Amino acid sequence: MDAPPSDTAAVAGSRNGKVNDDVWVIIPVYNEAQVLESVIQQVLEVFPNVVCIDDGSHDGSVETVLRTGAHLVRHPVNLGQGAALQTGLSYAKARPGARYFITFDADGQHRLEDASKMLDVARSGEADLVLGTRFAEDAASVPLLKRIVLRTAVLLSPAGRKLKLTDAHNGLRVITRPVADDLQITMNGMAHASEIVSYLGRSSWRVREIPVSIRYTEYSRSKGQSLLNGVNILFDLSVRHRGG
Repeated sequence: MDAPPSDTAAVAGSRNGKVNDDVWVIIPVYNEAQVLESVIQQVLEVFPNVVCIDDGSHDGSVETVLRTGAHLVRHPVNLGQGAALQTGLSYAKARPGARYFITFDADGQHRLEDASKMLDVARSGEADLVLGTRFAEDAASVPLLKRIVLRTAVLLSPAGRKLKLTDAHNGLRVITRPVADDLQITMNGMAHASEIVSYLGRSSWRVREIPVSIRYTEYSRSKGQSLLNGVNILFDLSVRHRGG
């Protein structure tokens, strides 16, 4: 399978120039060995601090991370993406000088130019947390089922409506240090995104959505992520609503 295309040339940032030393990229990993090394190496060209949280992989993902310059934290068993993100945030917050935290998927769907654009908004002081949205400019590229599920998730979320969000479950986020210090993710599965939105809706943090493009690759489609993640989101949300 071909590696995801690189967009690092279009993005300002260099390890040699010590650019973005105050940024940590958090990548949850579960059985992504096929594309993971390429994704990490591209991220490292722009963001020198990367931590991968292996969430119980059994496909060689751990060995793949170890071949790169990324930091590695391991869950002995699969706990879910929410748990992996919380582990990654805890690790990154403990690193000296960490001020911004980017959550980034391991499957090559996110673009570094979008992450950098969102980081610029956070650095400008315009927002405390920046979310990517697939629905501002190029919604037609999102698979139909996923489009329906994500729109439904927003409609079911009072906080999402309050914040006027369009894409509450986009995994590309930029979190500033004050928010990261206050945020505690407790939902282990896919509903962690709704938990974050609910937290934001109760807070006074300034939230911005920035248009991003998602690469729905042959690799990600072959894993059935659009269907599986959609089902997981709605199931976790239903459990959360019954419990709350």
